[in-house]
Amino acid sequence: MPSKTSSEKQVVLITGASAGFGKAWAEHLCSRGFRVYGTSRSARFDATPLKEDTGQPSFITIPMDVRDTASVNRGIEHILNKEGRLDVVVNNAGFGLAGAFEDCSVEEVKDQFETNVFGVVRVCRPVISHMRQQKSGVIVIVGSLAGRIGIPFQSAYSASKFALEGFAETLRMEVKPFGIRVVLLEPGDFKTEFTRNRVIAQKARNNSVYAGFFKRALGVMENDEQNGPPPVEVALLLEKILQDPGPSLRYPVGKISDRLAVKLKALLPGRVFEWLVMKTYKL
Repeated sequence: MPSKTSSEKQVVLITGASAGFGKAWAEHLCSRGFRVYGTSRSARFDATPLKEDTGQPSFITIPMDVRDTASVNRGIEHILNKEGRLDVVVNNAGFGLAGAFEDCSVEEVKDQFETNVFGVVRVCRPVISHMRQQKSGVIVIVGSLAGRIGIPFQSAYSASKFALEGFAETLRMEVKPFGIRVVLLEPGDFKTEFTRNRVIAQKARNNSVYAGFFKRALGVMENDEQNGPPPVEVALLLEKILQDPGPSLRYPVGKISDRLAVKLKALLPGRVFEWLVMKTYKL
């Protein structure tokens, strides 16, 4: 197996790199000398990396659908065949389902977990086996501050991100003896395509009894997201995490108000914090 000559030659896989966080992070790490593979469901193998305005080569895009085990395995095998190693995996692929819980079908909630939770599971299983053999590696799981605080009308999304919190916390302890570091990135509101790509539950579109409440809350969410910082601001932190031999488990990132909310949840009585959240979302 080829040896790694420096931290800047690490081989990195970022899922969901066609836009938003994934694309911004892949471009940044590529510009810093990392060998970066980003996944997209519409990509094809051996495509020529696009050139940036700077003339520097872009990251390599490969096809992968995290909802399909065979697709995940093909993508990881492709990287290992090309590079002989895989040093970093950033589990970023995901989407948000919005609507009152009563308006979300079981199938819609399953779809949310299929991508956000089981997609991470599918990627981590073969990756851990490889990293354990090479006795090193970093697994970054992109959670959310919505995985620390329940957000009204995002019950399925928050639940999926809460699940990743527990998964990462336990996985970190299990693989640490093998030289594998597990980290949670927990973004708050950022200006990305997440807003445009949010999936609205079918029943929430059709005269729901929750319509007035949902419309007000969704308006707050979209405004906060579109007035948030760009995802590239997290790229420097991600690079720092990858080079840290002893990273923390959790890295909440975003506006001060977003990060403060997590601290307030720990300090305030439950009823007071619940009132603040409901007031924030105009409920």
